[in-house]
Amino acid sequence: MRSLATYDARDSAPTIVTAGAILTVDDERPTAEAMLTAGGRILAVGSLSEVEAAATAAGLDPERADYPGETIVPGFIDAHAHPLMYGQLLTWVDLTPANVDSIPDIVERMREGAKKLPAGVPVRGFGYEQRNLAEQRHPNRHELDQIADDREVYIMNASGHGGVVNTFTLEKYGVTKDTPNPEGGEFFRDADGELTGELSDAACNVLTGLHGVKIGHHGPNFHLGDEPAEHQRQMDLVQREFLAGGVTAIGDAQVSQREFAAYLAMADRGALEMRVSMYFLSHLLDQVIDLGFTGPFGNAFLSAAGIKLYADGTLGGWTAYFPDGYLGDPCRKGQLYHEPREYTELVRKAHGAGLQTATHAQSPIAIKMVVDAIEQSLADRPDADARHRIEHCGLPTPEDIARMAELGIRPVNQTQHYYNWGEGVEQAIGTPGERFNPLGEFRDAGVPMTISSDAPVAEPRPLEAIQAAVTRVTRRGHKLGPDSLRISAAEALRAHTLEGAVSIGREAELGSLAAGKRADFVVLGQNPLEVAGEDIAAIPVLETWVDGSRRFVAAGTAAEGN
Repeated sequence: MRSLATYDARDSAPTIVTAGAILTVDDERPTAEAMLTAGGRILAVGSLSEVEAAATAAGLDPERADYPGETIVPGFIDAHAHPLMYGQLLTWVDLTPANVDSIPDIVERMREGAKKLPAGVPVRGFGYEQRNLAEQRHPNRHELDQIADDREVYIMNASGHGGVVNTFTLEKYGVTKDTPNPEGGEFFRDADGELTGELSDAACNVLTGLHGVKIGHHGPNFHLGDEPAEHQRQMDLVQREFLAGGVTAIGDAQVSQREFAAYLAMADRGALEMRVSMYFLSHLLDQVIDLGFTGPFGNAFLSAAGIKLYADGTLGGWTAYFPDGYLGDPCRKGQLYHEPREYTELVRKAHGAGLQTATHAQSPIAIKMVVDAIEQSLADRPDADARHRIEHCGLPTPEDIARMAELGIRPVNQTQHYYNWGEGVEQAIGTPGERFNPLGEFRDAGVPMTISSDAPVAEPRPLEAIQAAVTRVTRRGHKLGPDSLRISAAEALRAHTLEGAVSIGREAELGSLAAGKRADFVVLGQNPLEVAGEDIAAIPVLETWVDGSRRFVAAGTAAEGN
């Protein structure tokens, strides 16, 4: 069996890289003309003459990679993503807002997808956002019956926390109008008590099986169990997508045995070309502590980072916790995944063992529960560099933002959430939804900002995320909240590079372009700090380098095929 591979010495030739602009995201030298890389690392950054002198002093005869009209930035860090789930969805029908405007659109696209599959194979789609549809609602099982009535049909909501199935699926798994809702999930019913076909969180167990992630295992159930070989195919597709977006390192925010096995298999066959920091799900907390994964573990491409927990559900699926009900549906209140005392004990145990925690929390009540638990844990065992995270952190109160600054808590936000469905948040909870992901308030309070994708909830396209942070304009052209919530392009670039590296605990080697760091960088067609904010997402990613070697080259560029 091959050992876990690293790539720094495999095919990383000494290279001098120049560009029209190199944005280092390094405070000591924010811009540069050239870099010298060798052995997977950056040896020098500065003017061309300085870099050439460094090569001579090191006895190197470097190759040249010149990009006179382009801009180079550090490899983007996607600190919160779900690669295996994303890989599964890449083999499904794409129902994201860019592709469907109505329920008939969904039915037609799914019918076309079904034609490509053998008889009896389930038809699956992903990414619809009900509030972006003309009907402003979820499809129902009868509408999905129009796609197929002789096999399973499932469309997953953009939130990833549920979706809709057809009548065949309900009958196959024995779900009737009298079936009780499982703890932490729901089979939705209409006013007459009949099943609509919509299901959420733990109710998805009928699709994912009992061994998936669920309420009893400290989180929602996302992944369908495919064969290991199929998972490898899915992961290869996913890695290509991340690298095509310029992403060179990720934080996998939902690692169970299934994900861990997929990464080990990738590494074993020498196929892992992006860096992965793993956050193990909280039901594995005792095992992680028993195995001693509480300190640095792994290598430059696959490493353990911490523990992932859930405080509440999702705003997109109306399962985030609002005990007074949603404006759009007062009967929906969402849920907490743990009672405050139980959750606090989990955080205290992880923190006491020296583990970083990353907790999903969206509503003000859930976020306060997380901040309270971290505050108590830090009082028990002070640690000025614990770096506990709040994932999404959609609607924190100003008071809790101030506490986050004092406690060193790092929110990990996804600006593409409001780009794709910001209007839906306002419809769900009213005017407070304008503050969704309040990056400007974090900045003003001195709370470090980290931007990520949450793929597959959004595609791993950092430039789109940066544009959303700069403009706060949604896909439909609606501006969300006041200008005070916006941040600058430079701040957003830092949030998706260096601050992302800090959030996964790897800023000593990733996130900026400086001597001694890994040679991970991206070649862009334009300078994101110079174009208009609304044009940032359109900047092409031309090349992505990892450990000083090209890992992605856009079609039609001069380096394609090299």
